[in-house]
Amino acid sequence: MDNKYTSEYFQNLPDSLVWFEDGSLNMAYNVLDHNIEKGNGNKTALIYEAEDGTTTEITFFSLVRKSNRIANYLHQIGIKKGDRVSIFLPRIPELFYIFLGIMKTGAIASVYFSAFESEALKDRLSNSGSKIVFTNKNLLPRVEKIKNDLSELSSILVVDNEEFIAEYESQSDSFETAHTQAEDYAFMLYTSGTTGKPKGIVHAHYAIIQQIASAKLCLDLQPNDVYWCTADPGWITGIVYSILSNWALGITTVVYGGKFEAEKWYEIIAKHKVTVWYTAPTAIRMLMAKGEELVQKHDLSSLRFLASVGEPLNPEAILWGNKVFGKFFHDTWWQTETGSIMIANTPSLGIHPGSMGKPLPWVEAKIMDDNMEEVVVNEEGNLCLKPYWPSIMRTIWQDEEKYKSYFKDEWYISGDKAKKDEKGYFWFIGRADDLIKTSGERIGPFEVESVLIEHPDVVEAGVIGKPDVVRGEIIKAFVVLKDESLASEKLKSELADFVKTHLAGHAYPREIEFIDRLPKTRSGKIMRRILRAKELGQPIGDISTLEDY
Repeated sequence: MDNKYTSEYFQNLPDSLVWFEDGSLNMAYNVLDHNIEKGNGNKTALIYEAEDGTTTEITFFSLVRKSNRIANYLHQIGIKKGDRVSIFLPRIPELFYIFLGIMKTGAIASVYFSAFESEALKDRLSNSGSKIVFTNKNLLPRVEKIKNDLSELSSILVVDNEEFIAEYESQSDSFETAHTQAEDYAFMLYTSGTTGKPKGIVHAHYAIIQQIASAKLCLDLQPNDVYWCTADPGWITGIVYSILSNWALGITTVVYGGKFEAEKWYEIIAKHKVTVWYTAPTAIRMLMAKGEELVQKHDLSSLRFLASVGEPLNPEAILWGNKVFGKFFHDTWWQTETGSIMIANTPSLGIHPGSMGKPLPWVEAKIMDDNMEEVVVNEEGNLCLKPYWPSIMRTIWQDEEKYKSYFKDEWYISGDKAKKDEKGYFWFIGRADDLIKTSGERIGPFEVESVLIEHPDVVEAGVIGKPDVVRGEIIKAFVVLKDESLASEKLKSELADFVKTHLAGHAYPREIEFIDRLPKTRSGKIMRRILRAKELGQPIGDISTLEDY
């Protein structure tokens, strides 16, 4: 294949994908059916643990058969190539093989967080024009509430309904996977807008080649690994690194259906002998708050490699991980729009705590100013990537103008501010719209937050700029304490001095507010815009992706 989405790096990986004889390519076939051809049919693909501790193991053979039944059922009710089919389910096994079954038909799959309420669902189902939505009895009322507003929705399939189960089980285990083209759309995910409606990021079947390559390189996945990516499939990481790349590599994968609870997470690692663990900074900081003694209660010696994603991982959390697990968390950077990891602390790279790492071999990244000129070493600017790569988004559904806004002078503009040091490591500063300018100095909220959580009484911190007549903006910090009883004016002064001492005299929070929890997305990103909007009495915009721990 030779088109604008293929770099020389991927042209030199001829054995990474299975192409049909007619030159077509289907992502789901590469993820599941190819494992049968490789002799992995009887290998455990999925270890699923429900919240009550019940464990189910499913082989690759079984996943192929289950996804084929879904594909046959969809074909029977008229779904064809290019149709949009949505999934509104909690983390249960059905979600995983339904997702792949949809893509086998050539339809475009989309997954929504089970925490979404009706309005958030309506926005996405309406925009995508989904013909089918899969859900369960528990979530069905939210869909029923809006179904009359969705003119293109023809069927609601309830996976734990007896009628659906009977229809599903009557389907053939065999299905001839659709011979989609590499550039045909495979799946789409919606990202939250700052003020407007969520936008549907669309990915093509060819993305799988980069997703496989990045999983090998950044997560060091090996045939005998037991791998746990804690991300929900309603988020891009949960799709790319707990369904697609890992199973395309034939990796046994753990999925937990319950909510976060520190001791339970350690139990899962010990029970299933997890070797590679990919999680989020939010979870790591919450584990830190529970202390070292809890770690020592469990045999976590199976862990071989740790990685993080979602929001840059604070240095304190990286050092803590090495102290209690004997291994560093390797931070990774990418976006829903990029489709796979782009910059990372790969296993062979020396860890510089707090750094994003370095661009992957096929990635050209630069720090540029607003005039699209590259800045000097250690100067902050816009993080830009050179298009095109195989996993980059192909469009934003029904919004080509928005899609084009990501590109300028033949570069992709990430919307993140960063800098590059003399050794080629990249360092995250903040989202472009999160930067604070106080007394003429630009401050990235992430570095202030990182210092605050080094304080022994602090679990998490979110930092914003607040308008000020004299200084333009002042820094305000919202702080979550390990013990709420510690909250006092004295501690506020102590924290301000702590930042002055460890960061800079001008970069300290002049206002501090103690709160119970920070608003975050399910992927672990602090939603600073919500903190800012509430502080200033402004509209908070789309909050449909807020976490639900």
